[in-house]
Amino acid sequence: MLRHAEDNPLAFIGRDLACVRGERLVFSGLSFRLEPGQALVVSGANGSGKSSLLRLMAGLVPPETGWLGWGEVGLDADPDAHRALTTYLGHLDAVKLAFTAGENLRFWLAYAGREANPSALAAALDATGLSHLIDMPARFLSQGQRRRLALSRILASGTRLWLLDEPTNGLDAASVAAIEAVLARHRNGGGMVAAALHGGLALPGALRLDLASRPPPGPSAGGP
Repeated sequence: MLRHAEDNPLAFIGRDLACVRGERLVFSGLSFRLEPGQALVVSGANGSGKSSLLRLMAGLVPPETGWLGWGEVGLDADPDAHRALTTYLGHLDAVKLAFTAGENLRFWLAYAGREANPSALAAALDATGLSHLIDMPARFLSQGQRRRLALSRILASGTRLWLLDEPTNGLDAASVAAIEAVLARHRNGGGMVAAALHGGLALPGALRLDLASRPPPGPSAGGP
């Protein structure tokens, strides 16, 4: 089990993964190993399975075949521990427009069962350039500011593995540079990042997984 995973860093591993969406086999035979401090960049055309892979890694959906886990402990053996170690940010910002920036962060941390430490919230908003908007209702924020607020939730989470689906959508160059600095600090502290990207975000030394370069899978999971 992963009861002491916070004190004993483990690699996050995927082996021979296959994913089916609808009745279409999106990818198969996919493997990776993500060590503490490493980043994984997933690239490929729309529909190649980038978002599907992140959802598998988050434990939101099971793989059709293959194995995911920390060290040698599979996700299905201790899903609660996996959720405690992982934060996922999809295409949608998941920002409640009636809440202020600060209330959004407190809500999501409470929803995830994590303590809303005031200093951690302030640091997360400061890192994304939103500290002066902590009491601003989210409906008044721009698209880019809402994206940065969603990223603040990741920063405040205290989790080890960050799963980011096109995290720089809607961000200007200055905001992207700020996020790159935050990701670097996370990795320097032993954190891990897996990001689906079309480009526009520098993750030095990252592992690369190009789904477009993989052989096309068969027509369906149940085919001959």
